[in-house]
Amino acid sequence: MVNVFSDFDTKHRCLKQTIEMSIYLASIQSYENMHVQSAMKPIHYLLSKNKHPRTMTFKNHTSKLLMSQAINKEMVTLLLTEIEVKQGGKRRRRVVNEDLLKLMPSPEIHQSLTVTDADCCYHMSPVTSNLFWVSYIFKLILTDVSGETFYCRKDLYRDQFIHKSFFYGSHTVNKDGDLFFIDRELDIIKLSKDRKTMKIFLKWNYSTRRPYCVYFSAFTGDLLVGVYDRKSKIGEVNRYNHQTGQNTLTFKYENLDFIPHYITENNNGDVVVSDAALIAATDRQGRPRFHYTGCPSGPGLHTLGLSTDALSHILVCDGKTHTVQMIDKDGQFLSHLLIRPFGIFEPCSLSYDANTHRLWVGSFQNSKVCVYKYITRKIALNDTNSVGSLKTNHTTDEDTIQKVRFNHLISVTGIYSCYHISFVQPNMMWVSDTNNLILTNNTGEIEHHLTDLSSSYNGSHTVNSESELIYISGDGNIKKLSKDMKTTTTFIEQSEPKKSTPQCVYWSSSTDELLIGMRCKVSRFNMNGQLTQTVQYDKTGKLEIYCNPNYITENNNGDIVVSDFGAVVVTNSLGDHRFSYTGHPSGSGLDPCGICTDALLHILLCDAATKTVHMLNKDGKFLSHLLALREQMDSPFSLSYDVNTNNLYVGSDSHNNNTVHVYKYITEQDEENELDVMFGSTPEVLTKNNSNVKKEKVTGKPFRRIEEGGWGKI
Repeated sequence: MVNVFSDFDTKHRCLKQTIEMSIYLASIQSYENMHVQSAMKPIHYLLSKNKHPRTMTFKNHTSKLLMSQAINKEMVTLLLTEIEVKQGGKRRRRVVNEDLLKLMPSPEIHQSLTVTDADCCYHMSPVTSNLFWVSYIFKLILTDVSGETFYCRKDLYRDQFIHKSFFYGSHTVNKDGDLFFIDRELDIIKLSKDRKTMKIFLKWNYSTRRPYCVYFSAFTGDLLVGVYDRKSKIGEVNRYNHQTGQNTLTFKYENLDFIPHYITENNNGDVVVSDAALIAATDRQGRPRFHYTGCPSGPGLHTLGLSTDALSHILVCDGKTHTVQMIDKDGQFLSHLLIRPFGIFEPCSLSYDANTHRLWVGSFQNSKVCVYKYITRKIALNDTNSVGSLKTNHTTDEDTIQKVRFNHLISVTGIYSCYHISFVQPNMMWVSDTNNLILTNNTGEIEHHLTDLSSSYNGSHTVNSESELIYISGDGNIKKLSKDMKTTTTFIEQSEPKKSTPQCVYWSSSTDELLIGMRCKVSRFNMNGQLTQTVQYDKTGKLEIYCNPNYITENNNGDIVVSDFGAVVVTNSLGDHRFSYTGHPSGSGLDPCGICTDALLHILLCDAATKTVHMLNKDGKFLSHLLALREQMDSPFSLSYDVNTNNLYVGSDSHNNNTVHVYKYITEQDEENELDVMFGSTPEVLTKNNSNVKKEKVTGKPFRRIEEGGWGKI
């Protein structure tokens, strides 16, 4: 009996241990599943745990966070953003939780830097948040946030047979900080992080197939190489093991004449590749997902830099509109994230820092790189901010259609095109092509001829209040020709470096001062030729608002209006930036040339891209295409508004077209109605003459500001 009970007790204890072990294994499995859930959706996980009455304690180094009925959401968010899931097991990569991030209402400039030893920034590959590689033609430069060059190579590959061929992603950095790049021999080279060891990672032995871009996948650890076969005219992407160099996958773009310029990978595993005119996305196995050819309202796409961010957005630099466009992971246009950004003007390279959520943007115009912040962490978990907040806000108002009447045509003798017009009086005007400056009347006859003009397509001449001609001469000096055309003097002698020579001039009738547009700035000079004001930077004091002013004018409200590269830039009289107009709709692209303002404070500009004349109000809102492409005017290029007759004079840049077209679109009644709004129903103007003050009723004529104060009629 003792043996029987002893054997029974032993079996009972074994059964009990088996049951306890099964429960324990089940609990381990449950905890494992919960931990996976906590990593993939930590906020939802913690909120679900808050339903239970028990108290949980989480430790993060020395920090302690108690989870009771009221969760401290801000502390939870900050701690969870530091979670990093190591490779191995079910969670093999860092989990980026989009619920923790949100788009900011608009991008903010974080910093700017200038890369030494480079004139442009064609492609960037980050090593750390402060250290990155940048390429310029054959050069490959390692630099930091100060712009200092630490290392430079000059054996980067460039295909001579492709227009602007330096625009491709020919280098990348892996997770260890090693650099991979395509050299002149078409081999893919691996340079160690310490730059002491360099070896051929992939020897390229193909005659017709050439690599154009490379990208290291942080998700799979593979090297993606964009290849183009010149013989079959088929682009493809090859996936290589980054350790052995073995080709593990190849997929082709057989239905497209597609040359891979840039390549990247999105968070959902999509491989995103750009050609010169489109973006193609495939899944990880090479199955087509979508093609993107630009904003629906835009002029198409000229792809430059390409990147993705933590919210799975695809970002691309568009060379046609000088913008950075944002599209979603399914190829739908969301917004113009950056439109002709100050200091850069023509974005051509992108790099997204996943650690700081900042976007690095390189310029084609110069060697400047600007760092922007447009993604931030969510503090309140119930934040409803979405991508829609950044969508372009297109106006739904119908365009204001102006009734434009064609008056007459003037054929100007002595010029082959009309690049700029300056009025002397209603029947006399100066008209110029690149070298000739002609004083003509309404019949087109030559009254005076100058050849000492700066060779340019800009607003290189103006007329002051004394009817004297002021123009930029061939030597870069600003000269003055007397009203009787007998005396020429140097008004302002050029003292700036050659690259900062004057580009355009305009005499302000309101202040009797001369506005001069130079590279990256606008300067104001008084009647004695003394500098009184310089307008150059935005509110940060670091980024230029102008790139290359071509034409300049002044509105009746005192605004300085500049026709610049890719935009019309408007500041107030103090030089504070008011707005920039980049086409209709905003960001659709603009090639502005001649510009003027009228008696109703409208801004009129010629757009060489669409061959139209745009009309804006004084605050930059698009009103209408005042002149579209028509038989009388095939390519409007220069504008001048006659304040005495309310006539608009339009010149063409077509070769061997020396005609100036005259239009009328404002009547005396229009002007009086506008003045009624500005000054009241019975407008009166105070003028001062010494100590006597008198009132004059407004007669609809234009105004100029009197130096002593108040307003008076011209």
